[in-house]
Amino acid sequence: MARFEGIDFYNLDALFSEEERMVRDTIREWVEDRLMPIIGEAYINRKFPTELIPELGELGVLGANLPEEYGCAGLNNVAYGLIMQELERGDSGIRSFVSVQGALVMYPIFAFGSEEHRREWLPRLATGDAIGCFGLTEPDYGSNPGGMITRAEKTADGWKLNGAKMWITNGSMADVAVIWAQTGELGDVKGIRGFVVPTDTPGFSAKDQKGKLSLLASDTSELVLEDVMLPESALMPDSTGGLKHPLMCLTQARYGIAWGAVGAAMACFDEARSYAKERVMFGQPIGQKQIQQVRLADMLTKITQGQLVTYHLGRMKDQGTMTAQQVSLAKRANCDMATDIAREARRLLGGNGILVEYHSMRHMANLESVYTYEGTHDIHSLILGQAVTGLNAF
Repeated sequence: MARFEGIDFYNLDALFSEEERMVRDTIREWVEDRLMPIIGEAYINRKFPTELIPELGELGVLGANLPEEYGCAGLNNVAYGLIMQELERGDSGIRSFVSVQGALVMYPIFAFGSEEHRREWLPRLATGDAIGCFGLTEPDYGSNPGGMITRAEKTADGWKLNGAKMWITNGSMADVAVIWAQTGELGDVKGIRGFVVPTDTPGFSAKDQKGKLSLLASDTSELVLEDVMLPESALMPDSTGGLKHPLMCLTQARYGIAWGAVGAAMACFDEARSYAKERVMFGQPIGQKQIQQVRLADMLTKITQGQLVTYHLGRMKDQGTMTAQQVSLAKRANCDMATDIAREARRLLGGNGILVEYHSMRHMANLESVYTYEGTHDIHSLILGQAVTGLNAF
C-alpha cells in the first residue's frame, strides 16, 4: 500500500504550532518506517512487538506530557494527543501500550506518589527500561470500580494485598504495577488507595488473557495478588481521594484514546480512498461510482468532526479548563465514529478487506475493544446524561 497521505480537510495544520507539527510528523514517519512493515505479522502471531519499546523511549513518547525533570519530554497536551493519533493510525495495541505507560502508570506516580516513587520509576519508565501496568478493573467489577474487593490490610511493617485484576494491558511484561485496593470496608469508595508494586514481589503473578479476538498485538493479562507483602513506602501518599484519583487517571487515558481513535479512522479512510482510486470494476475505478463516493464523503465528514473535537479539547486541557465530562464526550463520539469508519472501509475493500495485507479489518477488530475499555460507550452516555440533567442514572 502507498504511504499515508494524511487527511486535514479543514486545514487544522495551520492551527498547530511548529513544535506540534514536528512531533506529529516524527511519529508519523516512525509509524510508516518501523511499525507498518511488522504490525500485520505481530497481529497474526498475537505478539506485542517488544523490540520497538526502546525506540518508543528514544522518541520520547512515554509520559510525553510529564515534566522534563523526571526524564520526560515535557510536551503540551496537543502534541501528546497527536502522538496518540499517529500511533493508533498504526495499531490500537501500540497506542494502548504507550497510553497505559504514560497516563495510567507514570501519571499516577507523578500525581499521587512520593518523591521517592517519582525518582525511582519515572526516568526508567520514560526510556522504556521499565514497563508498567495499571490494576483497577476486576473480574466482577469493570464499570463499577467502587465495588472492588481487592484488599490492602495494614500490617506492622506495611501492607498485605490480596485480590485479582482483569484486562490489564502490559500486565505480563510489567516491572511495576499501580494497584488500587480497598483499605476500608467493602463498598466504601473513600477507602480505595493506590500502591506502587514491583512485579517481582512474592505473591504477585500475571498470566496472559486467552481467547482474544481483538487487540491481538497487545499484552493483556490477569493479575493475581496472594498475600503480597509491601512496605509502608509502597502506598502512594496522595492517593487519598478514593475513586476520584483512579478516575483522574482514566480521564488522562481517555483523552489520549479520543485522539487515537481519530488516527485509526484516518488510516482506514486513507486505505479506502487509495483502493477506490486503484481498483477497477466494470471498466472504471470503483471510486468513480456514486455509492463509494458517498461512503468516502461520510468518512471524511466524521473524521473532520472528530479532529475538531480533539483539537479544541487539547487546547482546553492545556489551558486547564477541560472537564472529565468533555473527555467522555470525545472518547464516546470518536470511538463510535472510528468503529463505523473501519467497518465501512472494510466493506469498500470487498474480499481483499479480510486479508492482513490490508489494515481496515485489523483496526475494525481492535476498535471494538477501544469502544469498550476505559469506560464503555454506554457508561459515557450516562456520564453525559448526568451532566446535562443533573440526575444520576447509575
